[in-house]
Amino acid sequence: MLLAGDIGGTKTVLAIYSPEQGAHEPLVEQTYPSARYASLEAIVTEFLAVTDYAVERASFDVAGPVVAGRAAITNLPWVIDEQVLQETFGFEMVKLFNDLEAIAYAVPFMHPDELETLNEGRAAPGGTIAVIAPGTGLGEAFLTWDGAHYHAHASEGGHADFAPTNGLEMAMLDYLHIRYDHVSYERICSGMGLPNIYAFLKDTGRAEEPDWLAAALAEATDPTPIIVTAALDESRACEICKLTLNTFVSVLGAEAGNLALKVLATGGVYLGGGIPPRILPQLKSKRFLKAFLRKGRLSHVLAPMPVQVILNPRAALLGAASYGLGLG
Repeated sequence: MLLAGDIGGTKTVLAIYSPEQGAHEPLVEQTYPSARYASLEAIVTEFLAVTDYAVERASFDVAGPVVAGRAAITNLPWVIDEQVLQETFGFEMVKLFNDLEAIAYAVPFMHPDELETLNEGRAAPGGTIAVIAPGTGLGEAFLTWDGAHYHAHASEGGHADFAPTNGLEMAMLDYLHIRYDHVSYERICSGMGLPNIYAFLKDTGRAEEPDWLAAALAEATDPTPIIVTAALDESRACEICKLTLNTFVSVLGAEAGNLALKVLATGGVYLGGGIPPRILPQLKSKRFLKAFLRKGRLSHVLAPMPVQVILNPRAALLGAASYGLGLG
């Protein structure tokens, strides 16, 4: 039996799996509000106390970097340690990995209805797979084939230098460079980046902010959902929000293409995170693929690569379970 978990600053999802049922069908699953507990150990203790399964192994993805089997969780005062968990609960094995690494492990086991195709392409058998995930931040990872299994590799590619591809983006880089010492892709292509695009368009006079939107943003603790909702609202035109989202989509397409080139993702490119499923119509427009393929002499290398959006909101948990069951 395997205990798998998706550990985040807001919630912790735990589930128990058996090899017979597989990673898509947990035997039992429960969600806990992370902040109400002093540690992951406290949640696991409560979870196991109300189940009748004897767990032997555990794998957890965490919202934060994992170094030497230890992880400090973003937005929580927790430190999670593989050895401590193993000794506390008597597990035979405990594995911690970054949440994006877990999403990468899930990719080879995705069902067709868990994906939305942006570019049909044709995956090369055993080809490297790239994963890019704009959510609160911008995560990037990739998978390589060893002849029998895919292995996921974490990265911090989202913090690489932003490279503008047109005059608007060049002006945006100049604008953001005044605000930030270092302008990365995450400063633009993420939930925290969308307000930066919006502020640039507003402050430089490239688009006007309507009064109703200014009032809504003034009351919001997080402007990103308001900007995205207004951009998608066909009943009320909001040009500044539409231009914000269009710029976001272009930058995402360009960086997805950059990652695909860097790892030579002949096995495909997958978009994870919370934002892509929310903006599927924009991603399926020509804007995204045009930016993805615009790589000069190497455009022909990217054209055959499948590009898909991950729709499964439990992708990280699926990856943790797949790895823990020995499927990864």
